[in-house]
Amino acid sequence: MVRTVLSARAAEAKASIDRVTDFLARVQALTDDPDSLDFTFGNPHELPLAGLSAAIRAQTEPTTVDWYAYKTSERSAQEAIAAGLEAELGLPFEPEDIAMTQGAFGAIQLAFALLTDAGDEVVIPVPGWFCYEPMLHAVNLTPVPAALNPHSFDLDLDAIEAAITPRTRLVIVNSPSNPTGRVFPKAAWDALAEVLEKASRAHGRRIWLLSDEPYRRIRFDGVEFASPAGSYPWTLIDYSYAKVLLAPGQRIGYLAISPLLPAQERAQLRAACMPLGLAIGWGFPDAVMQYAVPELENLSLDLAELTRKRDRMYSALVGAGFEVTRPEGTFYLWGRAPGGDGAAFCDALVERGVYLMPGTLFDQPEHFRISLTATMATIDRALPDILDLGPR
Repeated sequence: MVRTVLSARAAEAKASIDRVTDFLARVQALTDDPDSLDFTFGNPHELPLAGLSAAIRAQTEPTTVDWYAYKTSERSAQEAIAAGLEAELGLPFEPEDIAMTQGAFGAIQLAFALLTDAGDEVVIPVPGWFCYEPMLHAVNLTPVPAALNPHSFDLDLDAIEAAITPRTRLVIVNSPSNPTGRVFPKAAWDALAEVLEKASRAHGRRIWLLSDEPYRRIRFDGVEFASPAGSYPWTLIDYSYAKVLLAPGQRIGYLAISPLLPAQERAQLRAACMPLGLAIGWGFPDAVMQYAVPELENLSLDLAELTRKRDRMYSALVGAGFEVTRPEGTFYLWGRAPGGDGAAFCDALVERGVYLMPGTLFDQPEHFRISLTATMATIDRALPDILDLGPR
């Protein structure tokens, strides 16, 4: 008999992410072919933004003896982010509300450490990002799915309310949403705030909200963005620069505390961010990336070109009879596979050298996701094969 050396939580976390890592390994092996057409993960397909390279280079030459010393949250980064958040969200953030992290992953991990205890339940959206569940299992938390509206993929407040129990400590929301591209309006956050306030009073325990916003600055057609931090004071925001810069290998992000939080609770969280950042494994970004933040705040991928890619792919698919959600944000297209079998549809495209992400990775076996970080030339080459396997 072979006995596992893994802890129960490690085994559970691994089991919940195996489908993703297995898919990643398969894709990496197949897309080594230079003729492959890869629309799976949101990786860059072109050279990095010139401004990103310049911002990093400008900070590599040390000007003080402690330039590369241990770093927690650099004040210059906190100040730039607080000012940017205030301008963007209309909320009075202060530098002390910002904890610098290793991307959104690190920010989410820090939020779990700050707010939850082993055995707590965390409500997560479905379809939603496939890493919520394994991250929760890894720290002895219980994920509880709450389905989005199956037609519009809007928040379903009844589903969230039904998912809440006396053990609920946290609800995670994601807007713009991966994989659907939906951007939720302020009215939705106001309504959700009422649900969470009512449930917190009923269970005698505060339910917190974690707003996962790494795609916040990637929106189409002038769609406005509202953060739930402006509707529900007990909200933390996680953010990553990886998406807007198309540089997921440079780990830089932050966790932000809603400035509407009552002063005493706000002070407690501020005081705990640095020691908890240390306790979870020195979760602070590298020095150079933090120094570069004031420049990174003003950089973005080419949204006009991304819009053209979205419109090209979306129009072609809808014109061929596909059911596709028109994304308001992110760089993904979310569609229903012909015949309702996303895995079979994606497998058939693999035979033609085209790689999409099956909806099974999001607990939605009827669907598929397309990453628009591919080049326009790749889109044009892939469309004939995708359309050829479309609805009959």
